[in-house]
Amino acid sequence: MARYQSEFTQFLNELKTEKPQLEAEQQAGRALLWDQEPLTVEDQRRAKAAKLKQRAYVYSND
Repeated sequence: MARYQSEFTQFLNELKTEKPQLEAEQQAGRALLWDQEPLTVEDQRRAKAAKLKQRAYVYSND
């Protein structure tokens, strides 16, 4: 008995067969933007020291 596949699932399966490198390209793009090395303790300390304190009412010109 054949299992039901939505049109979207069929489209994805067809796309993956036409472009087998697609998943590798997606993973490379994700690694470029999201998978980064954690900050060192020194980098965290410098980032905290460089942060400016926000005023209580940010829309005031005082």
